[in-house]
Amino acid sequence: MLYPLKFKPLFFDKIWGGQKIKTELNLDFGKLPNCGEAWMLSGLDDNPSVVKNGFLKNNTLPELIEIYMGDLLGEQVYASFGQLFPLLIKWIDANDDLSVQVHPDDKLAKDMYGNVLGKTEMWYIKQADKEAKLICGLKDGVSAEIYKEKVAKGQMLSLFKEYDVTDGDVYYIPAGTVHALRSGLLLAEIQETSDLTFRLYDWDRVDKNGQSRELHKDEALRAIKFEGTDGGRVRYASRKNTVNSMVHSPFFQTNYLTFDIPLTRDFSDTDSFVIYICCEGGGVIQTPNTEAVPFVKGEVVLVPAVFDEAVIAPDCGTVMLETYLTH
Repeated sequence: MLYPLKFKPLFFDKIWGGQKIKTELNLDFGKLPNCGEAWMLSGLDDNPSVVKNGFLKNNTLPELIEIYMGDLLGEQVYASFGQLFPLLIKWIDANDDLSVQVHPDDKLAKDMYGNVLGKTEMWYIKQADKEAKLICGLKDGVSAEIYKEKVAKGQMLSLFKEYDVTDGDVYYIPAGTVHALRSGLLLAEIQETSDLTFRLYDWDRVDKNGQSRELHKDEALRAIKFEGTDGGRVRYASRKNTVNSMVHSPFFQTNYLTFDIPLTRDFSDTDSFVIYICCEGGGVIQTPNTEAVPFVKGEVVLVPAVFDEAVIAPDCGTVMLETYLTH
């Protein structure tokens, strides 16, 4: 029988990474000098997540989907995505500026690369250094012609909306939105399962061998939605001991939970797996006729779709993000 699943993180060294995934989230990435990303839940074939708890320990997420299908994903989710787990969950430590980039939408990704997804995503800022900033979107009125003109003059950075960032801020980044994390940010990222990134600008940075990273200016020009998107900062309530809707999109629903008493969550109308990202505190999560599964800050728990209910008991003041698919 299925049960709430936890997975072994996958750690990635990045030129812009740091140490906060270890120091702030207690996730041990070993001797990596600049850990930029911890993939907490991934169904990508080349980097699949591996179960770390219960009798399914050491099985990969794609192997579980092959066996459990709709019981794991939800019948409608499985009908839509088949063997592909549709979301990718990461922690990101932006110790230095990330490249200015854009992701294709589903249609463009399919047109360019075949049967792959585009990338709509959201960020939950776990911790922001003083005066931290990020880029999200083009300024009003920027057309493709204005964009090309500014790029030709070396004035690309004047085109972007830049935000001051504090702990707890949330940003929704639909595919086609130009964006960049600046230095001093630790965040959770929820995204479509895709690794397609088109870099517009990389701050004239070079690696230890003096090499610049590849830019994708032509591809980015195809992907940018100059007519605008509904991306940007998201305002949400943070009422205690209840469910606060945070992001509702065609790609995922994310809710904010801050609680110090047990919460019973009813999934009878959801027909989707449910993902919990623990941002503060810890506790246990239990589904009917299964053992309680403990979790701590930094961990991610996947509740299979077969369960209509889960009880989450915090050990103190706990903060979690709850994510699932809508139809």
